[in-house]
Amino acid sequence: MVVVGAGMAGVQTAVALREQGFRGGVTIIGAEPHQPYDRPPLSKAVLLGKAEDSAFEVDFESLGVGLRLGCEVYGVRPAEHELDTGTGPVPYDVLVLATGAEPVRLPGTEGVPGVHLLRTLDDAERLRPVLARQHDIVVVGAGWIGAEFATAAREAGCAVTVVEAAGHPLAGALPAEVAAPMAAWYAEAGVELRTHARVERVEPGAVVLADGTRLPAGAVVVGIGARPATGWLAGSGVELGAHGEVLTDDRLCTSVPDVYAVGDCASFPSARYGERLLVHHWDNALQGPRTVAANILGETPAVYDPVPYFWSEQFGRFVQYAGHHAGADRLVWRGDPAGPSWTVCWLREDRLVALLAVGRPRDLAQGRRLIEAGRRMDPEALTDPARPLKNATAD
Repeated sequence: MVVVGAGMAGVQTAVALREQGFRGGVTIIGAEPHQPYDRPPLSKAVLLGKAEDSAFEVDFESLGVGLRLGCEVYGVRPAEHELDTGTGPVPYDVLVLATGAEPVRLPGTEGVPGVHLLRTLDDAERLRPVLARQHDIVVVGAGWIGAEFATAAREAGCAVTVVEAAGHPLAGALPAEVAAPMAAWYAEAGVELRTHARVERVEPGAVVLADGTRLPAGAVVVGIGARPATGWLAGSGVELGAHGEVLTDDRLCTSVPDVYAVGDCASFPSARYGERLLVHHWDNALQGPRTVAANILGETPAVYDPVPYFWSEQFGRFVQYAGHHAGADRLVWRGDPAGPSWTVCWLREDRLVALLAVGRPRDLAQGRRLIEAGRRMDPEALTDPARPLKNATAD
């Protein structure tokens, strides 16, 4: 078994293979030279110097899992069952693609000093002294990573301006009416949020907006999204989707025999939601490997159709989301969005399909189970934030 990618999805695939009884050889190939590590702490403890790294607490030696780190993979030849790598060809019997996603770069910033991304351990280590020096920082993009970085930068004492091309934060993830209350969080934290603001160019020491505004910037952090890291699969015969992701079936098999894909680099068909899902979040990288391992070993074939879940810590708030709201026909609020805790529920034919919980972890836990069960809800009962979600069902 060869796994390409040493992040959460790749490591958990190796762990799951061993847990499910596989005794053959398992090798993880990772492009970075570091011991495999977890990414969420990069925008929090590692960035602020509260932790040196976030290496997984996995004893690869005792598991009998080989690591090839600092090894670039350039291609795969399915007919030969071989990978092309920087250290020569690597044969495989079964291959798992777990290469994750790579950040989208802001055009025109290549080579401009002081421009940063935040995706890898090296990125976090480069940014740590920037925060320590309390630079004026401009963050491009008010998505999840932009908000988390802005939170850490303010905690470090930096002056922070966030520029967002859309009219509200989290424009790619949430509808305007749900994300609108979050704009106030920036001001409360002392962060200047500029919406409808397009970046014209980045110069040393400044970000110039399309309207001519010049924002002083000792550093610029770009958080405008990520795309599947699959460019190396061009010409391999592995079928890719519109976003460059590996297309899998409901068992996470690719279009090529003996090749599976899991995590941020892959999309899968969801019977629950009636569409193909591409989920760029930690929980997907944790859950998917168990399905991959089960299907590789073949004793109990498993279908992958999870309720997507993610969380974010920003501006003193714990934000959690479960489900997929694209097909919802009704939105129900629980609590005052101007307050410290509230929840939004999305319904489809009165069945709960997704929810966003701010400071209400019990709503999230109960809601996730209700989504999995496909329970029909009473919309009126849902509006009462004092009533447990599990007691707001219609049947």
